[in-house]
Amino acid sequence: MGDPLERLELEDAGGSSLKDDEVCMEIDPPFRESTATTEDWRKALAKVVPAVVVLRTTACRAFDTEAAGASYATGFVVDKRRGIILTNRHVVKSGPVVAEAMFVNREEVPVYPIYRDPVHDFGFFCYDPGVIQFLKYEEIPLAPEAASVGLEIRVVGNDSGEKVSILAGTLARLDRDAPHYKKDGYNDFNTFYMQAASGTKGGSSGSPVIDWLGRAVALNAGSKSSSASAFFLPLERVVRALKFLQNGRDSFVKKWEAVSILRGTLQVTFVHKGFDETRRLGLQSETEQRVRHASPQGETGMLVVESVVPGGPAHECLEPGDVLVCMNGEVITQFLKMETLLDDSVNQKIEIRIERGGTPLTVNLLVQDLHSITPNYFLEVSGAVIHPLSYQQARNFRFQCGLVYVAEPGYMLFRAGVPRHAIIKKLAGQEISLLEDLISVLCKLSRGARVPLEYVSYADRHRRKSVLVTVDRHEWYAPPQIYTRDDSTGLWTVKPAFQPDAGLLSSGINDLGGIRSDAVPLCTEASSVGHMHHDSRAELNEGVTSMETSYEHSSEGGHPRAESDVETKKHRVKEDFSSDGNAVADGSFLETDEGDLEDANTVENSVMRDLQGENVAAANSSLAERIIEPTLVMLEVHVPPSCMLDGVHSQHFFGTGVIIYHSQNMGLIAVDKNTVAISASDVMLSFAAFPIEIPGEVVFLHPVHNYALISYDPLALGAVGISLVRAAKLLPEPAIRRGDSVHLVGLSRSLQATSRKSIVTNPCAAVNISCADCPRYRATNMEVIELDTDFGSTFSGVLTDEHGRVRAIWGSFSTQLKFGCSSSEDHQFVRGIPIYTISQVLEQIICGAQGPPLLINCVKRPMPLVRILEVELYPTLLSKARSFGLSDDWVQALVKKDPIRRQVLRVKGCLAGSKAENLLEQGDMVLAINKEPVTCFRDVENACQELGKHENRDGKLNMTIFRQGREIDLLVETDIRDGSGTTRVINWCGCIVQDPYPAVRALGFLPEEGHGVYVARWCHGSPAHRYGLYALQWIVEVNGKQTPDLDAFLNVTKEVEHGEFVRVRTIHLNGKPKVLTLKQDLHYWPTWEVRFDPDSAIWRRNTIKALDYSSNL
Repeated sequence: MGDPLERLELEDAGGSSLKDDEVCMEIDPPFRESTATTEDWRKALAKVVPAVVVLRTTACRAFDTEAAGASYATGFVVDKRRGIILTNRHVVKSGPVVAEAMFVNREEVPVYPIYRDPVHDFGFFCYDPGVIQFLKYEEIPLAPEAASVGLEIRVVGNDSGEKVSILAGTLARLDRDAPHYKKDGYNDFNTFYMQAASGTKGGSSGSPVIDWLGRAVALNAGSKSSSASAFFLPLERVVRALKFLQNGRDSFVKKWEAVSILRGTLQVTFVHKGFDETRRLGLQSETEQRVRHASPQGETGMLVVESVVPGGPAHECLEPGDVLVCMNGEVITQFLKMETLLDDSVNQKIEIRIERGGTPLTVNLLVQDLHSITPNYFLEVSGAVIHPLSYQQARNFRFQCGLVYVAEPGYMLFRAGVPRHAIIKKLAGQEISLLEDLISVLCKLSRGARVPLEYVSYADRHRRKSVLVTVDRHEWYAPPQIYTRDDSTGLWTVKPAFQPDAGLLSSGINDLGGIRSDAVPLCTEASSVGHMHHDSRAELNEGVTSMETSYEHSSEGGHPRAESDVETKKHRVKEDFSSDGNAVADGSFLETDEGDLEDANTVENSVMRDLQGENVAAANSSLAERIIEPTLVMLEVHVPPSCMLDGVHSQHFFGTGVIIYHSQNMGLIAVDKNTVAISASDVMLSFAAFPIEIPGEVVFLHPVHNYALISYDPLALGAVGISLVRAAKLLPEPAIRRGDSVHLVGLSRSLQATSRKSIVTNPCAAVNISCADCPRYRATNMEVIELDTDFGSTFSGVLTDEHGRVRAIWGSFSTQLKFGCSSSEDHQFVRGIPIYTISQVLEQIICGAQGPPLLINCVKRPMPLVRILEVELYPTLLSKARSFGLSDDWVQALVKKDPIRRQVLRVKGCLAGSKAENLLEQGDMVLAINKEPVTCFRDVENACQELGKHENRDGKLNMTIFRQGREIDLLVETDIRDGSGTTRVINWCGCIVQDPYPAVRALGFLPEEGHGVYVARWCHGSPAHRYGLYALQWIVEVNGKQTPDLDAFLNVTKEVEHGEFVRVRTIHLNGKPKVLTLKQDLHYWPTWEVRFDPDSAIWRRNTIKALDYSSNL
């Protein structure tokens, strides 16, 4: 997970110089020496330590300023009878949170948030005191009045993950400015902080700062790493809030009534400036004299307006630089006095006197309820978290409170290029000012609809950006849901954002900017669903301010998360993608009357003339380029985070494909598997021949070769597009030879065809790609084509002859370069993939294969089955083979069979669980199959295909191998694989579980305990994250019951109830077993599966087990 601390940025005034207000001359209150003895401190700590708890918190969703994640911190009991624990706001979180408190004797109790202050860094958890049976402890009294400069203190907490840590220090100042943690995160303001050199670290957030009498005089909140300084929050406002809670309840009850704690605001940030600075701001000397006279002895400055939130009560009334003189006729120079007055005047007007550049002004402002601009609900749609803009972020970004704010973009918005912290302004042509506006537009959209969205970001606030949002066609996520905070239970209740029958259109919308949609309804179920996140915390630089919260991180450094942080061959969507120039069609060209047909013919003739003009302009291009250009397609592929299967290393890919079949009923495109890696993908196609963008569907992933087939609906191209787009002519024979001249033709990102003539240098180069840290598809048992020219590592396309006939695909291969033992980096290279294997599969699809049927464009078509030998082979030169003892007769026979390659195939390893696993051994030389010499991978493929043509055969190959100096004849059974890839995934407790896929089995190891289900990914903020059920391991047992496959796994986990602990036995890829315990949370993380339905060609979502929300509301 990276750095385990939540590190946030501290903005200095400039360079290494200190701010003026950080210059502290120790002349304020006199230094008072402590009279406490060592024995006094021992007695005080003996009382305090039992009341200090370790808090393990899990933020289940990103919300407001917080990202989803797991962390640990500190809290302490302030009311034993009522079960109230005090800690920091950034520990309680502003969004959904699940937490437990661990007492010093290792008794654990669940805790629930009952209050978090909207501004200041404190909040309260509650727990059931009756659960604690074996520990004697007393609550820690709060004594804010005891804080003074020079006071000797102890910070008692969970520092750096330790069980108990006690750090000593001395209060150095009481009037430090509130620390600034992050420009786009939580920051405290309108309060002083205390400062001491105690050197607290991660995990000590919420620790009590005690004196020698055992009283808490402050609350630990943050630190500055460069100077080992700690920052403490004063307790005056904490005491006030605690009294409200205590007055609202006499003792702990399971469901408390929510207590209203009045908090007022003007949406203004003040800072305390010294009188020297206020004079420079124009403060009159008479005013200064009057303020000094009315203020407590030792007052050194006044409050000055730093910022005003747009749209707030003080907007256009107060300005930065205004010096506050009086409120309601009372001189105000301290934050505490100002906040007390505001809290007592909610929904009332107050009179404020200021001086602006030496000019006295009086304004009357209405005090706003601070809780009314603090969001307590959010919309979850396609993994995105969207809610009204909070006061915290409105202050950070200088936007108006209540705007529609993207706390987490999820999948649908990320796919469109909408970043985190964006403000949605318009969707489908409708202005969006409230979250309810967004919901009302979403409820009218159908699955697959493409509509424009406009947003602004704080980094570029003066310009709106326009993107196209595609509503999920497949059921990657649950239908849109609303989560609402319930302060009586500490949970966030969930309900559907709108009813399934609330006017959803089945055939798209005609009035949303002219953009139509597919006919799949959006709402099909209403269940809670966990989601994943793809944000990473920034590295900590020396000298920054940090919140003292330690974040959970994986002990396995190579584990993939829900968000891949790895740079890949295909770049992520940029924020400024524009919808301009992207036309969307759904067959509307065909829904015309006779007049429309005439118009269509006119358009077609016009386009044809334009095309002819382009051809004239492109006279300098080669014949091959002109012929092949109408067959090329640019593919943009997105993988939903909820289904990142088979070790796929990114969510976003680009690549060039070629149309290999095009008719009125079906179109097929061939592309490399580094562009379309898995079948659980959303594919968009842009054609070089016609300016249109339509969706495609993955219909075939070859189990061995590096290519996939994508289908599209030709009718979606319209009458003009169908006539302009055409399929390439494939030329599988004769095979490419060394020295042949070929044309490499591909597409740029602007869909411009580019070609170059080249010479084949090696037509049969064996691919050798090592396994990645996270196993994913890698090309094996393949020979590729190498050229004499380096065209870079990202340019893909096709290799043609001079007449434009395709002889190979110029495709991309993914690999991983490793540096040392722990460092690696993803890379790619491009090579030619012979067209013969694609041609064979295409022929089976067109003529009718023997495999399972798949719905393609409303027609069920049987798909091919591929018989393969699940063995990884590699070539060895015959000169080397002779040294291993291979006889001269076999050397001559192999040379006679293939005088060019002069090689023999050797076994590198068998896939675990394959039928050849116990027959072939590493190092075996494959000499012949069915008495025919074998010299290359294609020979093995041809032998396997011959078995498929004869139904009376038993599927076994008669193989002659050379092992340890002797020849052996073996009957080796082959395996049959389809081209569907992984078609089922289960999300349990926030971990993505699937059957072991070929890249994992290629490691040659499966657990002995009846195999097991494989953990592919885990989600931030989930129980899997909280308890360490990370990826790259098999789950072999749950509560002592074996889980050899997904069905067995579901049967076992169905028996586990909400809030129940389970015992999970896992085995890592390295073979290391492990047992861990995990607490199931069905409220935020129900069990669900996504499975591909070949009858509808849709990925269907099914909730396996969730809470019955109707009985909990």
